[in-house]
Amino acid sequence: MTIAQSLPLVESHVNPEIIFPEGEFWSDEPPWESNLHLQQIILLIQCLEWWWREREDYFTAGNLTIYYSPNQKKSEFCRGPDFFVVLGTNPNPNRRSWVVWQEEGKYPNLIIEILSDSTAKVDREEKKQIYQDIFRTPDYFWFDPESLEFEGFTLISGQYQPIAPNAQGWLWSQQLGLYLGLSANKLRYFTPEGELVPTPAEAAQQAENQVEQERQKSAKLAAKLRELGINPDENL
Repeated sequence: MTIAQSLPLVESHVNPEIIFPEGEFWSDEPPWESNLHLQQIILLIQCLEWWWREREDYFTAGNLTIYYSPNQKKSEFCRGPDFFVVLGTNPNPNRRSWVVWQEEGKYPNLIIEILSDSTAKVDREEKKQIYQDIFRTPDYFWFDPESLEFEGFTLISGQYQPIAPNAQGWLWSQQLGLYLGLSANKLRYFTPEGELVPTPAEAAQQAENQVEQERQKSAKLAAKLRELGINPDENL
């Protein structure tokens, strides 16, 4: 994503005459750079929302501005992660942005940046430093949907340390209680048992397939009973 501001030590150059109304903090992020980026973020959001469909204690979003000015100003210090998750909060979908000082000082527990030619250097360096030193975000990942570069870091003693992949090449997220890894060239979630976390459509298809399998099993059993001269339709 495009960097809106620099680190807090850098002065803001916004016109001081501009007055931003309290409580009206709209997201100010540019569109995703490609359809690959868009589809990847939608996939991450849909799958997590399905997996946590009974939970009401988190918020997840994509391409949404996070305002974190210590002076509580929209005119300074903001970032727009491609995907982030905040735990211990409400799932209000009507948020126009994430304003840290209006959210009990909470920063994201997990951030994923989708790399592109124009943002990769910033995501690997400047944003990584901000997420480590200011946000103190426990889990940070980046993924390139074209080259399939995928790395993850976890915060240990105030410093990001690389997350070692498992045998499948997946990276564990302590914050989600899930692995992140590649499936069909997309970044997906996997359970601790190694099961792919489905999209809502995939889950519906799985349920439909299971019903069809049960129907076929019942039909085979009925046919076998008829071969034995037993009418399966008779009530016992």
